[in-house]
Amino acid sequence: MDYNLISTLETCASYIQSGKEAGIIDLVLYSHIPTLIAALLAGFYIFLKNPKSTASQALLMLSFSFSLWTFFDFLIWTSTDSRIIMSSWSVLGFLNTAILLSALYLVAVFPKNKDIPLKFKALLLLPIVPIIAFAPTSLNLIGFDVMNCEATENSLYVNYYYLFSLVLFFIILGIVIAKYKRATNSSEKKQITLLGIGVTLFLLSFLLSGFLSSYFDFYLFEFYGLFGMTAFLVFLGYLVVRFKAFEVKLLGAQALVLALLLLIGVQFFYAKTTTDFILDAFTTLLVLVAGYFLIRSVAMEVKRKEELQKLSDNLAHANERLKELDTAKSEFISIASHQLRTPLTAIKGYLSLILEGSYGPVTPAIQDVLDKLYIVNNRLTQLVEDLLNVSRIEAGRIQYNFQPTHLEALAAELTDMFALNAKDKNLYLKMSLPKKTLPEMMVDPNKIKEVMQNIIDNALKYTPEGGVDLIVENGGDRARIIIKDTGIGIKPEDKEHLFQKFLRSKETTKMVVSGAGLGLYVGKSFVEAHGGKVWAESEGPGKGSRFIIELPFVNPKVKQGVSDQVSALAPQEDKKNS
Repeated sequence: MDYNLISTLETCASYIQSGKEAGIIDLVLYSHIPTLIAALLAGFYIFLKNPKSTASQALLMLSFSFSLWTFFDFLIWTSTDSRIIMSSWSVLGFLNTAILLSALYLVAVFPKNKDIPLKFKALLLLPIVPIIAFAPTSLNLIGFDVMNCEATENSLYVNYYYLFSLVLFFIILGIVIAKYKRATNSSEKKQITLLGIGVTLFLLSFLLSGFLSSYFDFYLFEFYGLFGMTAFLVFLGYLVVRFKAFEVKLLGAQALVLALLLLIGVQFFYAKTTTDFILDAFTTLLVLVAGYFLIRSVAMEVKRKEELQKLSDNLAHANERLKELDTAKSEFISIASHQLRTPLTAIKGYLSLILEGSYGPVTPAIQDVLDKLYIVNNRLTQLVEDLLNVSRIEAGRIQYNFQPTHLEALAAELTDMFALNAKDKNLYLKMSLPKKTLPEMMVDPNKIKEVMQNIIDNALKYTPEGGVDLIVENGGDRARIIIKDTGIGIKPEDKEHLFQKFLRSKETTKMVVSGAGLGLYVGKSFVEAHGGKVWAESEGPGKGSRFIIELPFVNPKVKQGVSDQVSALAPQEDKKNS
């Protein structure tokens, strides 16, 4: 080889040869080429996926600046031409600063893609003007050291761009901390943290290795600084896979296959024989094929999950809408019931006065009509009251007036109330009380009376012959009220629906057309608010029914006086409907 002082320097060739023998050139290849390719791949991949994203553009600038710096530094280490070495060396300072500016731009716009003001950009770019202007002059490179095959740097220029880079580094740290503090949710905080750590590790290793190389005139430090890009790419990959950062849907399998291909591809630079090349090529092909099927299967799985998530979101939205409609329905029922109750109460009052003779004597024919009107009005009044109770239960606005009460007194009152009704239907109504008087219980007597009244009324309605037994007994730590009839009974499949609102069995509908299926629903809510329970038993159709109400003698959650109690039934209904 013909050596000269320009294109082929003997000292440079000897340095390269000795570097090969010492393994330095292998280290150059391993540190420069994989990181260069990885940075370009990551930058262009994310940019092409979302080219309009400001964050994607900033990342591309960072990866491109770093790749150019790495490429020119690679030329310095592998070239014997002083022109190439000097030209490459002259742009390193500018590219060094460009890397810092790109990193700053990236952390400033991430993750919301909100661009920074033009004035701020101009303020940052102003100090870089001298670095660009003086790059091809002696203020940057004084000359070329032939003996050491390296450029001679002007310390003033080097110190200037390193100082500027250091200032940019601390500005980047400040932006990361400020954005973390202003983040409004945990996901955004995690993304900023991960990007901040990745950028900091990369810039710290890159700047520190460059400074040490210049300060100690030992440029092998630069090799290790480049591996900071690998750490940054790891954090970047996690951001994209975990948080869909940069609005890119990258699968973990894709990132893994790309990393494997990159690591295997590096081995081509170390292949010494044909066998090495064949083995590397075969391994690369194997990873490509396996990676293709892996990515394909994972992509299908991810697609299915996304479809399921979309369906789940739609169902959640529909459920919220149903809840809104249910609330609106309850409010409508409450308003309508309030409006209906006033005229019904007035009608009942006037009918009572007429029947009592307050407005003069009534003929038997009119008396019969008025009696029927009175019964129908009572039924309608009860329906309105049930609707009001339902709306209050679902809104959690039922009021209870807890007082010391003897259940035997309530049972006796109800027996007297329904005695005439039972006699008119040729049915018996018997009451059975415990021999030893039950202790006073802290209950709302009106609510418990309403529950018992509704069940007794139903028992008389749906019992064609025989009668009804009202039994009050001591059940140990609780009182038990049993209302037993000889009526139509209950089918096994109807038992689970008895206490649901607006539901009635076919048999009851055939016998009594009126009724909305609300009484048992309301009663269950009242009993459960007292800490008790109510259920029905029956051996089957035509074999009668037993309704059992159990109330604890002592309920620590109940205090004497008026209080609001949220129905235990309402949340269960919500759960069923959700």
